[in-house]
Amino acid sequence: MKKLSIVIPCYNEQETIELFIKEMETIEANMVLQFEYLFINDGSKDKTLNVLKNVATSKKNVKYLSFSRNFGKEAALIAGLRAATGDFITVMDVDLQDPPDLLPEMYQKLQEGYDIVGTRRSNRVGEPVIRSFFAKSFYKLVNSISDVKMVDGARDFRLMTRQVLDAILNLNEVNRFSKGLFSWVGFDTYYISYENRERSAGKTTWNFWSLFKYSLEGIINFSEAPLNIATFIGILSCILSVLAMIYFFLSNLISQNPVPGWPSLVCIILFLGGLQLFCLGIVGKYIGKIFLEVKKRPNYIIKEDNINEK
Repeated sequence: MKKLSIVIPCYNEQETIELFIKEMETIEANMVLQFEYLFINDGSKDKTLNVLKNVATSKKNVKYLSFSRNFGKEAALIAGLRAATGDFITVMDVDLQDPPDLLPEMYQKLQEGYDIVGTRRSNRVGEPVIRSFFAKSFYKLVNSISDVKMVDGARDFRLMTRQVLDAILNLNEVNRFSKGLFSWVGFDTYYISYENRERSAGKTTWNFWSLFKYSLEGIINFSEAPLNIATFIGILSCILSVLAMIYFFLSNLISQNPVPGWPSLVCIILFLGGLQLFCLGIVGKYIGKIFLEVKKRPNYIIKEDNINEK
């Protein structure tokens, strides 16, 4: 029997783990696949690890990795993918916002010849209006400036073949943005749409600021457009400055009067200084990414696990 590895990142999810397992057992009973659960405890502050240990004692196909601290969802994802031993692999959120009842349909699509079956939300019902607006704006922006196209509303919840996973694992970069990486590797992909769902329990740890920073990671990791914008602004500022100098020189030559307007001059200097700092900030962000890559630090540190236990 072929095996399905289910990668589940967890951060302060003590209330949702058992609900997730119960829901998945129903799906497991109706699929001709052996299920392997890979929970990644991303430095949780609650009793998530204790719950995972209790579940693992009663279900031998439940495995867990526990980090030494919180390294972030991207680190949890790559850790779970590296530990997966299945013929097919899926990534799911433990809060049941990723509908487990879609798995049979997703598996059927793989049997039809697709390499990846992804999921996307058809709407954002229940999500704050501001967050929805910026999320849609992000996808429009990144798709307009990047060669890698990302589907609006796409979730990390996707089912893939072993070949796709091996391609993902060959990408050794430290700065990871999984949505972009799954698109970058290519392969035949099919998307299934579904209505947005609320969390089954607990409270999300994602807020507007964390999502904003995550979106910046996606833009910088998959586009050079910000660098091009900085270059364009620099060239335009130089041209305007030269034209302004010519204008003031001719004005002074014709009128024989010194050019007045020291306040406006100060404003121009401050404006150009701000543009320079803005462009330096963009360049610095890219240099920071290079700095993190060349240090070759691991994405995560595992404190304990039960991967090798029978």
